[in-house]
Order: sequence, then C-alpha cells, then structure tokens
Amino acid sequence: QVQLVESGGGLVQPGGSLRLSCAASGSIFSIYAMGWYRQAPGEQRELVAAITSGGSTNYADSVKGRFTISRDNAKNTVYLQMNSLKPEDTAVYYCNADISLSKGWVPFDYWGQGTQVTVSS
Repeated sequence: QVQLVESGGGLVQPGGSLRLSCAASGSIFSIYAMGWYRQAPGEQRELVAAITSGGSTNYADSVKGRFTISRDNAKNTVYLQMNSLKPEDTAVYYCNADISLSKGWVPFDYWGQGTQVTVSS
C-alpha cells in the first residue's frame, strides 16, 4: 500500500510564506511525476505545480514567480515553497504522484489527504 502524507499547511498573512511537504511511503518501485493541486470552496481542483523525475517543472500562471516546486528523490518527497501569498491562494492543497509498484508495471495515480492553506489578515 502506498501513502502520501502532506504537512506544512496553516494560516498565514498576505505576503507571507509557507512550505508544504509530501512524503510517499510504502511498496514503491519508482515515482514519476509529482505535483500539487488545490481546491477552493465551490471551485474545481486545479493544478498548481508539477515536477518530473528529472526535475522539469510546470506551474499554473497564477503562481509563477511566487511558488517553487522541488523534490528529493532519495526521500520520495516533494515540496512546494509558497512566497508572496495572496488571499486567493486559500484552498486545500493536495499532493499527487504517479507511482509504479513494480518493474514494468503501469504507474498509478495517488493522492494525499490534503492540507489547508489559509491566507488572511
């Protein structure tokens, strides 16, 4: 069984920073792309940032220049450094990873439980 466990959410004032972490554990053979999504109340879940196993990154236009995604392959962990936070960044943030459980197996899509980020004065 594979688990993705997020940490680092919380309440922060506008202009502040937070760093989210997501660690994958379990019977993992290989992790491909990892990413962060978010979902605000009444809104659809949207991609925030993604990173390949080789380190190529992709960001939503709304967070470019403010958020940075990174990963530590040795620790099976992905991070999201969020700077210059705005009230509109308030959402539940979900970690996502494409994980193969054995050599030659097609990777499956796994999700964390979500962590709340609230930007408010």
